[in-house]
This record gives sequence, structure tokens and C-alpha cells, in this order.
Amino acid sequence: MIPVLVAVIGGYLLGSVPVAVLVGRAHGFDPRDVGDRNPGFWNVRERLGWKAAVPVFAGDMLKGTAAGLAGLLVSGAETGALGVPDGASAVPVYAAVAAAMAGHSWPVFAGWRGGRSVLAFAGGFAVVCPPAFALGVALLTGGALAFRSFAWGVRLAVFSLPVLQLLFAPVEQVAGTGALMCLIGLRFGQAALAGRRA
Repeated sequence: MIPVLVAVIGGYLLGSVPVAVLVGRAHGFDPRDVGDRNPGFWNVRERLGWKAAVPVFAGDMLKGTAAGLAGLLVSGAETGALGVPDGASAVPVYAAVAAAMAGHSWPVFAGWRGGRSVLAFAGGFAVVCPPAFALGVALLTGGALAFRSFAWGVRLAVFSLPVLQLLFAPVEQVAGTGALMCLIGLRFGQAALAGRRA
């Protein structure tokens, strides 16, 4: 239980770093008060353009990756084929990534007003299942070129990740990935309800 607790606390604190808010404030605005009010990459990109939004993309991804790696390290770094966590490391990795996503969604360092945790999930998935993540990046690239839209490439890649993971990990871990994605769905639902009330 101690590795899981350490992973959860560390993951939550990493996830709580409000990268989009920090970048936005450096440019004179708070992304939670403009556009779709989501403190994430897409909102900052709409406001400032691609170049200024790259740190948000990288930072939010790295929060999930760092949390997953922390969960892996504190649990003895047990991995199977192609670096997929297993044994005593599987649960701490998932717990850390979930905590990072929760931190991004409800950040202690930013008044509990966070984003939808898509990039934190994607970064964490790089640790959850590295080979499926690599295939997801290939799908993102191919989809973005085929649809001439980065957004559609991202959607294609993210929704394909559980299917790709089935090639490399047991179904129990794929179910865990589904649970992580449910948090994203919850955040989108909350944003839609907030938009209706506004």
C-alpha cells in the first residue's frame, strides 16, 4: 500500500501544476476566463497560436509521464515484454496516472479549477503501455495528415489506445485504461453542464 500511496500523492501534486494557467498569465490572461475556459493546450493555442502553446502541450504530457514513471519506480519497476508494467508495478502506475489526471482536473495549486486531463492521460499512457503509445503516435500522425486536422488525428489516436493496448497487455489493464478515460468523459460532461448554466 505504501508504494501506491506515494504514487498517488506524487502523481496528484505533479498533475496540479497549472501549466496552461502559468503560460497564459505570462501572456497577460487566464485561460480559465477566455475561450472555452478550459486551462489546456487547445484553449491556449486558440488564443496565442501553436508556438506559444507548445509548452502547455509538453508540460501537460510530461505531468502524466512523470507520474507514471514515479509509480513504476516506487514499486520496483516490474515490467514485462516491451516495457509494459506488470506484477507489483501495474497498480501503482495506474494509480499515479489517475492521480495526475485528477490533479490536472482539480489542481490544488490553481483553486481546484482545472482542465480535462486528455494530455495528462496521454503522457501517462506512454508509461502504461509504451508500444501501444508508439502506435498511437503513428495513428495521430497518419490521421492528422489524412484528415488535414491535428484535432482529428488526436481523437483517432486517443480512442484507439485501448484497442492497441490489447495487443500488448492483459484485458484487466485495458479495463484500467478505460477507467482512466472515463475521467476524461466526466470532465467533458462537467464542462458541458457548466456551459449550459453560463
